[in-house]
Amino acid sequence: MADPHIHVETRVAQAGADYRNLIAATFGAVPDAPAEVTTGCGLQVPYATTSPHPERVTCLPCREHARREYLAFAEQVANLSRLPGAPVSAEDAATAVRRLRELAERYGQT
Repeated sequence: MADPHIHVETRVAQAGADYRNLIAATFGAVPDAPAEVTTGCGLQVPYATTSPHPERVTCLPCREHARREYLAFAEQVANLSRLPGAPVSAEDAATAVRRLRELAERYGQT
């Protein structure tokens, strides 16, 4: 029986078109979307059954995984922005942290 849920990729910060666009802009090559990916709940599913949008993800373990990942990423950005010579300004880091935490909150809503 086919899995009816929409999942999120394990590596949420590197998922989707935004990440591929960044790689394309940086290296001038466009990576193909994978046929199958590992999800936050540990399943291997077709890439087409994943989404980077919290409102579309129906797998509860994947939603929790994404929430934890985005909160951890927000914390990393906050910590890195405090280091001397940080590559981003404190204001830009605060904006990014706020957006990441808001995204995590959206994954936490069921």
